[in-house]
Amino acid sequence: MLGSRYFQEKGLVEAGCDEAGRGCLAGSVYAAAVIFPEDYQNEELNDSKQLTAKQRKKLRDIIERDATAWAVGVVTPEEIDKINILNASILAMHRALDQLKVRPEAIIVDGNRFKPWQNVRYATIVKGDGKYLSIAAASILAKTYRDDYMEALAEEFPQYDWMSNKGYPTKKHRDAIRQYGITPYHRKSFNMLGDGQLSFDF
Repeated sequence: MLGSRYFQEKGLVEAGCDEAGRGCLAGSVYAAAVIFPEDYQNEELNDSKQLTAKQRKKLRDIIERDATAWAVGVVTPEEIDKINILNASILAMHRALDQLKVRPEAIIVDGNRFKPWQNVRYATIVKGDGKYLSIAAASILAKTYRDDYMEALAEEFPQYDWMSNKGYPTKKHRDAIRQYGITPYHRKSFNMLGDGQLSFDF
């Protein structure tokens, strides 16, 4: 059973944040922020990586129904290339937090890096998506919305197999880059072929 909250103060509005797509060669990075009612429980919620695509889609509907507030933030490949993927991941979380209809009084974040948001206190939690409900829910929203986005891009550029790999650096993806070059959705600052060379060589 995942914990309902990290900060134990009664009545505190706590938001969980997580991102998806950080290690991809193509596409935007997505992040989500989720606030649940104080004593919320759901035994089905877990780290999105531990769930099937079908389970994630089902849980997305439940999260959106049950959450006090939720939002998704996006940072584009062009922005990623300008500010780097760590800063882009944090910016995506900030954009999700900006959109929440309820202002959080505390924030918990999956991982070990974050930057302050509006002077709200926060905690970073390694593997937090497997420990706290709101972070697990944020991981599911970020993952499912990003998957939908990559599947739409796959229809435009089917040769890269984004329908399956969602932009991650699989052999098929890198083979397609070798054959066809890169698209406007590729992250030009990333090592496309895994050989230490940047994509500016294309």
